[in-house]
Amino acid sequence: MPTLTVTDDTFKTDVLQADKPVLLDFWAEWCGPCKQMAPALDALAEELAGTAIIAKMNIEDSPDTPLDFHVRGIPTLMIFKDGEIVATHTGAMTKSKLTTWMSENM
Repeated sequence: MPTLTVTDDTFKTDVLQADKPVLLDFWAEWCGPCKQMAPALDALAEELAGTAIIAKMNIEDSPDTPLDFHVRGIPTLMIFKDGEIVATHTGAMTKSKLTTWMSENM
């Protein structure tokens, strides 16, 4: 399963009402560290299919949700469970650190 693209319009349904934990990556096209993390997130989306949802929100295309969650820098990663934020991380991570962080918080 590829990463899920989330927008301001689909955030409530895709993230808050999801039946699995959701890792949401706030990113932008011009963000170098965001682009560096993309392959790791794509790989995790495949590895965790059926267990968790890996989602991405472009902050330029959908500015309201990042503002609501006080996203100040990118990449910002948030893990949501049952509609609530359980963990937040700002800055790029390697795939192994990302996997560890997710397992600690999911």
